[in-house]
Parts: sequence; C-alpha cells; structure tokens
Amino acid sequence: MANFVFYNPTRVVFGKGTIKDIGKLMKENGAKKALLVAGSGSIKNNGVYNTVVKSLKDSGVLWVEAWGVRANPVLSKAKEMIDLARKEGVDSVLAVGGGSVIDTAKSVAAGFYLDDIWEAYEHKAGIEKALPVYTVLTISAAGSEMDQFAVLTNEEKKRKWNIASDAIYPKVSIVDPSVQATLPWDQTVNGALDALAHIMEFYFVGKNEETVMAIDEALMRTIIRSVDVLKKDPESYDPRADLAWAATLALNGTSGAGLRGGDWSSHWIEHALSALYPDVAHGAGLGVIFPAWIEYVKEENPATFKRWAKNVWGAKDASSAVKKMRERIKKWGNPVSLREFGVKKEDLGAIADKAIEVGKLGALKELGRAEVLAILKKAY
Repeated sequence: MANFVFYNPTRVVFGKGTIKDIGKLMKENGAKKALLVAGSGSIKNNGVYNTVVKSLKDSGVLWVEAWGVRANPVLSKAKEMIDLARKEGVDSVLAVGGGSVIDTAKSVAAGFYLDDIWEAYEHKAGIEKALPVYTVLTISAAGSEMDQFAVLTNEEKKRKWNIASDAIYPKVSIVDPSVQATLPWDQTVNGALDALAHIMEFYFVGKNEETVMAIDEALMRTIIRSVDVLKKDPESYDPRADLAWAATLALNGTSGAGLRGGDWSSHWIEHALSALYPDVAHGAGLGVIFPAWIEYVKEENPATFKRWAKNVWGAKDASSAVKKMRERIKKWGNPVSLREFGVKKEDLGAIADKAIEVGKLGALKELGRAEVLAILKKAY
C-alpha cells in the first residue's frame, strides 16, 4: 500500500428530516449572509427549498438567491454568481442541489477571491482561500458534498476541466436520501454510474491493498444492488440511503486511500465528450466510456480485473464482466454506446483531441490520441 494522508474536514449530517438543521449549522459556523445556489427549480417542487428557507429564516441567516445552474455546469454562470456574491457582500455559499450545483458553488466560493476563476482551472492560479461552502444534497452522484474538487465547462474554449483545493471542502453537508425518491429515474442511474466510476478509477490500479480494495468491492456491489431494488421501488428508503452513502464514500478519500492516485482516463474522455456534446449527462457518458476503457486496458493489471469480475459481477473474466455491466446498464434504461447519444462517428477524432488537451492520460496505460480514439471506437 502506498503512503497516504487522509484528510476530510466536512461534517456530514445524514438521514431523514435533517435538511431543517442547515440554518442552525451554518449559524454555528459563523454564517450571517449566504449566496443560495440552485438549479432549475426542482427543489421548489419537492419541498426542499421551503425547508431550507425556513431553516435560514428561523436561524437568522440572511440569503441571496442565485438560480440557473444546469447539468454540466458552465463557467459563465459561475462568473455571474461570483459578481452577485461580491455585490451582495455574502460571507458564505449554500448549494442546494446535486453535483453541478455544488461544483458551481465551490467555484463561486473560490472565485470570490480571484481575478479569474478559470485561471485556477488552467492551473495558472492557486486557490489559497474560499468562502465557506455548505451543501444540501438532492442527487447522489458526484461526491462533491464531501470532497475538494469541482468541475466546470468553459463554453468558449469547450473545455471541461477541474480544480482541487482543501479550501473548497464543504464545511457541512446535509444528505437526506428521502428527498431523492422523486428524482427522474435517469438521474438516479446516472448518479450511480458516476459513483461506480469514481470507485473503479481507484480500484483498478490496485494489486494487494486488501483493506481498501475490499471496501471498494463492497461499495460497488452495494450501488448495483441498490439500483436494482430502486428500479422496482423508487421510494424504498434503505436502498436510497445505501446508494447515497456509497456515492459519498466513493470520492471522499475512503475508496482511494493507498491506491497511488487512481487512473482517471475515463473521466477525462467523458469530459471531452460532454464538452462537445453538452446534452450528454456525465454519469451516462461514463456508463458508455468506462466499459470500453476496461476492454482496452484489462491486460495491464489482469489479476485485479479478474478479481473485479469475480467479486463484483460474479463473472469468470473481465470481458464477461463488461458484458454483464453493459447488460445491467441497459436494463436500467441507459445507453451503452456513443451512437445512442447521437454522437457522429466523424466527431470521434475531435473528442480524442479534446481529451488530450491536458496531456497524455493514464496511470495503468499511457494514452495518447491514438489510444483514446481506439477506446472511443470501442464505445461507439
């Protein structure tokens, strides 16, 4: 096992009826006026917004609302919200929504102190401080509620890149799985696929790190089983809770401890895909890209891929497991090929070019343009 430092300062408050505590928890941490960041308005339909607003009001925390974050969040919206945060003189940011909302909130929190937040995404500026971030999670997927990462798309440059800083760990995150029962089914599936990808990206570089690899296998099995149950009964609380906590653990440091950083090639390839095809949901894209990546690199660490096949999918080898994985994704109602997204075959080269703008990819196997293109063809 490689040396590692485990650090996670986020306080998670988990379970039914916990959203009402957000105002009190923010006040305890010194918040006086927050920028409330949200998406298109679904939180007004499921009661989350009313609960949050009442909690803030009862606790004496003032707030200013900033709406309009979309899936695959964009730089222009983050900059708009940074301007609003400065104008209103807020001292904290409250994200109420899923990963896109939280990532935008983190970008606002960091951008509040920077001349240009995109410079941080291009690694031309460091993030030394940020406004305190608080979250009320409504979609379990990205793990943003308990990590130090954020992702945005620069629409002009068509780049979907990420930042990382200890300064943007949320101070407090509320996770009430019961409010996710009203999610559209595809959002539940996409969230599960995103969480599975986070775990696999760490897991597949492993060899004999038994503690963390066993945890990762349990998390993967839990996610698969939870989605199977929720397909039949979307309002069942226990599998919602299992899925929510597994998605949080997938990227809060637990699933990657000692695994040498993981291999994030599939994420970068999907970022390129959704930068050029922004209607492709991130989790859905990963559900197509990741099996193709496994097929391409499985001989680079054969023992671990065989272990994954047996312990997660009950399959004899990686190829059989990939087949089972695709069958399950299809059964859940999601695409299993780029063609199903409407991706044009002639655009595969452009997607490959976009993927390697950050340089060569890969920890298990170094990927240049030719290798990325080969994976995209397998996914097509």
